[in-house]
Amino acid sequence: MSDEWKEILVTYDRIEAEIIKDLLESGGISVVLRSSKVTPYPVNVGKMGEIKILVKSSDAEDARAVIENKDT
Repeated sequence: MSDEWKEILVTYDRIEAEIIKDLLESGGISVVLRSSKVTPYPVNVGKMGEIKILVKSSDAEDARAVIENKDT
């Protein structure tokens, strides 16, 4: 099993990222949120606004399935 982290989704909404993180973690999937945002400056444009959701490579397929089915 690889411990490499894989990007599964990019969002510009911090709340959406936290909800997805909580959803995945409740299913036992480890999640890391990575962002280039500088806290005092709430910039949501381009790369500065991206929030990347990463999971371990071994969990990527399961995590994508959970995200795709979250609305059902």
